[in-house]
Amino acid sequence: MGIGNGSSSDVLFTSHKAMQDETTPLLPIKAEEDAIHEFNGASFSGAVFNLSTTIVGAGIMALPASIKMLGLIPGILMIVLVALLTEASIDMLVRCSHQGKITSYGWLMGETFGQWGRIALQVSVVINNIGVLIVYMIIIGDVLSGTSTTGVHHSGIFEGWFGPHVWNSRPVVLLATTLLVFAPLVSFKRLDSLRYTSALSVALAVVFVVITAGVAIVRLIEGTVEIPKLFPEIDGISSVWKLFTAVPVLVTAYICHYNVHSIDNELEDKTQIKPIVQTSLGLCSSVYIATSFFAYLLFGEATLADVLANFDSDLRIPFSAVFNDIVRVSYVVHIMLVFPIVFFALRLNLDGLLFPTARHISRDNQRFTIITISLLAVIYLASIFIPSIWDAFQFTGATAAVLIGFIFPAMIILRDPYGVSTKRDKVLAVTMIVLAVVSNSVALYSDTLNIFYRKQEA
Repeated sequence: MGIGNGSSSDVLFTSHKAMQDETTPLLPIKAEEDAIHEFNGASFSGAVFNLSTTIVGAGIMALPASIKMLGLIPGILMIVLVALLTEASIDMLVRCSHQGKITSYGWLMGETFGQWGRIALQVSVVINNIGVLIVYMIIIGDVLSGTSTTGVHHSGIFEGWFGPHVWNSRPVVLLATTLLVFAPLVSFKRLDSLRYTSALSVALAVVFVVITAGVAIVRLIEGTVEIPKLFPEIDGISSVWKLFTAVPVLVTAYICHYNVHSIDNELEDKTQIKPIVQTSLGLCSSVYIATSFFAYLLFGEATLADVLANFDSDLRIPFSAVFNDIVRVSYVVHIMLVFPIVFFALRLNLDGLLFPTARHISRDNQRFTIITISLLAVIYLASIFIPSIWDAFQFTGATAAVLIGFIFPAMIILRDPYGVSTKRDKVLAVTMIVLAVVSNSVALYSDTLNIFYRKQEA
């Protein structure tokens, strides 16, 4: 089944066997008995790396453009604020789940709001994760094969090394990546199996940050960087509306709620989940702030929506081309390793929508294979036809992501099915809902206007 059971009646019909489906590690049935004795719970570090990998994905590439739009000081403050709200919303989910002995986000939504609550969450996770994975594929295509979405061609790594050929065109490169990299990685049926690739992906993200920071500091010492804009430039009401378009990007950058229960279920000590979340958010916030600050310092007002595309130009330091390639390759590999973590939740939730009463997908190899292949095909085809990551972030961030990350957790704590919420929780929940609805409604309105005006100019 998907991310959880539905209403109370749904739980009754599933009986003890279905309860085991929720808590048993995602393993093939033939290996289940041996694995129960061998698997003694995920480690603290493994859980931190898996959650951090879920968080630090493609969103980091669009954050420098958000800083450019908001200004340095408001932009960094917004990164910190969204991190704090994310920690609060995850804490709401975890406290309710532990009190009710619930092992999935969807099950919690079902217990709180019935079957339609569970379905609403599953649909949101499917939309969000498909959008995020499409963004990953677009970035991989931009970096390896090049992009011309801004009207100026930015050459990809393969094009720079070998020149333009059919074999290194966007469709061929992404097809090869899907078959040779993604297909093997998404075949795992337990998150903890990806702990080593998760650790490597976090390390590669740090490599990206360190090199970007190093180059920016060298340029700063040499006096060859522009003074960054500290506050946004306001020249009319339209510029104010435009500022809100950065909000969905910031929201998307922290969405990890759909994997928190999967990680929590694999912990032997359930009290570890709170410090795991705090450690992951602290690590990711540091990476986000450093990346946004140094990338914006380095490229200034020329910062693109996908900042990796900026690394095809002369950095005005020795061995510029080498550093460009290291940055782009390291982050593309990072995204490739993040892909299966996000795909894990996508597959589980889509299966829950399509086959809500079937046995767990990990125990049905045929269903597992068909859904996996179908999702990979859809994501591949969409990445070929959607040109820019900014538009994808705007849609998923202002709709599905904000529901998963803030509105649903706040609604659960307000309904308070297990009597865990305090007065402070309820005030915070109402605040989160108001901020989320207002800011993201304005962002959708502003982005729709921008798309409309772009079509008129074209």
